[in-house]
Amino acid sequence: MKTQNEKALLDRFTPAQALMFYYALTILLGALLLTTPWAARGKPLSFVDALFTATSAQCVTGLSVIDIGTRLSGFGQSVVLALIQIGGLGIMTFSVYLFIYLRVGVSIRGRWIINETLLHTPISSWRELIRDVFLMTLIIEALGTLLLAVAFVPRLGFWPGLYSAAFHSVSAFCNAGFSLFPDSLISYRANPLVNITLLILIVLGGIGFLVIRELLQTGYSKMSSPQRTVRISLHTKIVLVTTMALIVGGSLAIGIIENNAALAGMPVAEKIWTSLFQAITARTAGFNTIDLNSFEVPTIFLIIFLMFIGASPGSAGGGVKTTSLALFYAIFSSRLKGQPHTSLFRRTIPDDAINKAFSLVLLAITLIGVALFALLIVQTTDPAHENKRLFLSYLFETFSAFTTTGLSLGATNSLSDAGKVIIILLMFAGRVGLLTMAFAIAGKTRNFSARYAEENIMIG
Repeated sequence: MKTQNEKALLDRFTPAQALMFYYALTILLGALLLTTPWAARGKPLSFVDALFTATSAQCVTGLSVIDIGTRLSGFGQSVVLALIQIGGLGIMTFSVYLFIYLRVGVSIRGRWIINETLLHTPISSWRELIRDVFLMTLIIEALGTLLLAVAFVPRLGFWPGLYSAAFHSVSAFCNAGFSLFPDSLISYRANPLVNITLLILIVLGGIGFLVIRELLQTGYSKMSSPQRTVRISLHTKIVLVTTMALIVGGSLAIGIIENNAALAGMPVAEKIWTSLFQAITARTAGFNTIDLNSFEVPTIFLIIFLMFIGASPGSAGGGVKTTSLALFYAIFSSRLKGQPHTSLFRRTIPDDAINKAFSLVLLAITLIGVALFALLIVQTTDPAHENKRLFLSYLFETFSAFTTTGLSLGATNSLSDAGKVIIILLMFAGRVGLLTMAFAIAGKTRNFSARYAEENIMIG
């Protein structure tokens, strides 16, 4: 009877509410595990610190109020790693996989959530999709572990080095940014193998499972039939072009601005690796190979912009997504040309997608603004004499939390309990998705809406 009652309760949830419930439940379980004596070295974590760490791991953010490598035991680090993996793949992906494995049918709710999480076009087989997601994740993270072990094992020893390689491989592919090293990856800044491996993992985790799957299928089709014309989807084109533009543009901008500042004195190769790494990791990965406080203010602003854009839909990363940026470009380009419709790559974009992008960006800016205002209230003791750089660090922190990036200018360690709660809520909203939260709060949508008489207003 209890099981039936619980099922009846869950059936009352809308799909969006169910998604939020599953994420919140996982975070709570992770926090409770992290408060146990086995999870910490020395004194157990307070519930707020454990909740912050669990949320950051589940939401693949990377912000942390503790040093994961020294403060948590092996068990505690394993809990964090499990939350990262669950958050990166999406908890409903795990659930659907288990349903399939147990030969239980996938409900309409489960299909809706998976569609919102991973899909941009219909698929023929749910089993094939989930199998491919898990298989790709396993293979990519395993290869990343082997490559990183080449660099970590000689320095740390076999088992510690292999464990660190696996932890950082999962953290990079899931765009989490958690590191077991106190300085993140600064000590490996000039190591080409570590840089290349992590950057590939971050990019693959950030472009989305469906894009990787489509590229593999396209490559296989082209090799099996060289004469055959293979067309990739508009979504994949937009993701690849926008991602490449952000990587190249961001790297060049950081290199030029910081050439005689934070990068001064470095060898040319190290400057290139550092600029490239920070341009890529800023888009929701969270690792760093240089102290961000050494950057000039224009570079900090650029990183905030990159964090806000974030990764691509259906990926492990956050942000308003690369497709939103591409849509805004397409909208302005089409309107300047006097075209009534929005087009990209000779394809017309549906108005529904445009409205969704506008809503997402406006909601994101509004939430970040409200959160920053609240954070300044609970953190600022003397507003009249507040350090301007400190304001920048709180601004940076709110963008980093919402976009699930995990980069910080140092404000994380100084957060009060109230400040931690604000950041926790931001991370949760950023990972679940603002539109999902809006649907969850609004409940079931109506099939119709009233349309009133039109009346014009002045603009500008």
